[in-house]
Amino acid sequence: MDTKIDKVGRYAFRAEPFKCDFRRSLFMGHLGNAMLNAADFHSEDRGFGVSYLNSIHRTWVLSRLAVEMTDMPKMYDKFFIETWCEGAKRFFTSRNYAVMGEDGKAYGYGKSIWAMIDTDTRQPADILAVRDGLILDYIETEKPCPINRPGRVTVSNPMEEVRQLDTTYSDIDLNGHVNSLKYVEHVLDLFDLDWYREHQLRRFEIAYVSETHFGDRLIIKRQQTGPLTFSFLLIRQQPDGTQHESCRCSLEFR
Repeated sequence: MDTKIDKVGRYAFRAEPFKCDFRRSLFMGHLGNAMLNAADFHSEDRGFGVSYLNSIHRTWVLSRLAVEMTDMPKMYDKFFIETWCEGAKRFFTSRNYAVMGEDGKAYGYGKSIWAMIDTDTRQPADILAVRDGLILDYIETEKPCPINRPGRVTVSNPMEEVRQLDTTYSDIDLNGHVNSLKYVEHVLDLFDLDWYREHQLRRFEIAYVSETHFGDRLIIKRQQTGPLTFSFLLIRQQPDGTQHESCRCSLEFR
């Protein structure tokens, strides 16, 4: 390991027409999933990706994500996602993202926290035990990512229940639970087109608490915390009626 290019991955994407909204801007959900794909490509290329982890009954799970955008790629724009690991400890690793245009323009940045779990027990697993701590060879601390880290999303009563959703086939990802960005899409869907004609999402944060599975019902509660800021609590209700907090999310518009 002697060059930065080995530590930072750079992956090309395109804002395809049917991944864009009525403003011809890339949907945030598709951008978020592109970030997760970039993270997968980066870890696969370096030997600690899902393919290897599954062979030893391990996998990565996203714990927290914050994305802050000054602009979004428009229809047919080619863009790049750069990603790198900023740090790694026994149970968590921090991963950053930069969303860049072909001309070098920075659309925005992301910061995330990932955990590793045992796929049999669903309990935390030691990241540094994988291939003798291989991930430590790829830590990049000098590349800037000029946004705040994901913090604790706070919610307080009273919160308004605004929607209930049943989880279905299209919600479930390769890990067997609801895709991480589906929660973001669900809360973005709570605003109408007139809102999006006048406002642009500046930043979102999401903190995951427990996995939602096929057949669970999501109960979404909302609280407006400022003129352009909102907090959300998403609760998963199992078929037997048992409820657990699934995640918390905050949105900031401009």
